[in-house]
Amino acid sequence: MIKKILLALLALLLSVTAVVLYRTFAATSKQIPAKAAMLPPLPEGAVARLQKAIQCPTISFGDTMQWKAEPFEALRAHLEASYPLVHQKMTREVVSGYSYLYAWQGKNPQLAPYVFMAHQDVVPVEEKTLNLWTTKPFEGLVRNDTIYGRGAIDNKCNLISIFEAAERLLGQGFQPERTLYFVFGHDEEIGGRKGAIPIAKLLESRGVKADLLIDEGGIVTEKRLPEVGRPVALIATAEKGYLSLSFSVTKKGGHSSMPDPETAVDILMRGLMKLHDNPFPPRFVTATEGFLRYVGPEMPFGQRMAFANRWLFERLIVKAMDASPSSRAMLRTTSVTTILEAGIKDNVVPSVATAIANFRLLPGDSVEAVVQKVKEIIGDDRVEVMPKGKVYNEASSAPEADGLGFQEVAKIARQTYDNVVVSPFLLIGATDSRHFGKVSDHIVKFSPVVDPIGFHTYDEQVSINSFQHSIWFFEQLMRE
Repeated sequence: MIKKILLALLALLLSVTAVVLYRTFAATSKQIPAKAAMLPPLPEGAVARLQKAIQCPTISFGDTMQWKAEPFEALRAHLEASYPLVHQKMTREVVSGYSYLYAWQGKNPQLAPYVFMAHQDVVPVEEKTLNLWTTKPFEGLVRNDTIYGRGAIDNKCNLISIFEAAERLLGQGFQPERTLYFVFGHDEEIGGRKGAIPIAKLLESRGVKADLLIDEGGIVTEKRLPEVGRPVALIATAEKGYLSLSFSVTKKGGHSSMPDPETAVDILMRGLMKLHDNPFPPRFVTATEGFLRYVGPEMPFGQRMAFANRWLFERLIVKAMDASPSSRAMLRTTSVTTILEAGIKDNVVPSVATAIANFRLLPGDSVEAVVQKVKEIIGDDRVEVMPKGKVYNEASSAPEADGLGFQEVAKIARQTYDNVVVSPFLLIGATDSRHFGKVSDHIVKFSPVVDPIGFHTYDEQVSINSFQHSIWFFEQLMRE
């Protein structure tokens, strides 16, 4: 009997090994056959034009009362003066005073258009980080072949790259085969309510259905996936949802010399710790499965085997991805407490304690379901939970991780960067493109720059070489 069991176990082991090896060797490269074209020189004055755009402090504040029109007007004047052909040959519509919709008429009206997107606004600079900046945040300083300043990467590099590419093509007498739209919102950092959303509705009302819509998003990385041994272009085909929840506890306070055994702060903190200690379960969405399919065959044998046999190695993959905040965010709906408020004086027990937590939702996790799940995790009716304001969005996802939009952008990425690996990717941030689901079924999110630094933090920067490649990427895509 024991011999039969051992033989059966051996047969099972051999069968599993055979399946694992077959799937591993069957997972061949999915890279699109394309070769990088020769990189043209930077247009004369391009760096100075990006610097000047950075010098316009087009800040979107959480408190809209702090918003100032003058920087946006200065940026508009800069764009008009710097790109005369764009403003002579294209039509421009101004939406909500400061967002723009440009149209570049194509030769063939039967072809569906392409939409290029970028945003003008930037996040504020935290006062407490000013001493950490090695340059003035809005100086646009160039140092060591790198451009520094708030907005250098998020998102004025894309904005100026699109203008530079279009101006150069117009200077060559070029007219695209299909109509191209440029969408430049002015309030992406606070949800796009006055910019992207009305422009999306405007295009919908005109029956515009684009074959491709490209916005900011994934990047080219040489650092994040060292196992591949080559640069990887992470082209986002899906985007996580956005939700901020407000937590509030009200309980009679009093003098700090005779506190209750449980205060409003205690109740709130206990609820927040439950939320922290009970993360949402991991799940592989379509874009992340596409990432495994495209990156896996380019990795060393061990990782390649694991990615090709997720049915067997899923726990190990999850454990490895959970070790990094960025890859962990691709697997889970995440939450983090970002604001805590309570108390007015050191000897007064506060009667009200509040907090804000920000959630980024996996495709498939609805806002309603997440709110209900959070209430269940906290399990205390004394903690009032409700969405903060109206700035929340469901996750967006393309029907296929490697559909037509991805294929087109991947081809141009491989024509722009030498020896680059392309891959679908789940974007963990939020972009204006999430509002354009009715304008295009082929939305991708990609910023064609290498390992930029300083998203929403100090010393934001982009290399001049990346800026040069970014212009070339958009020029090639416009030529398509």
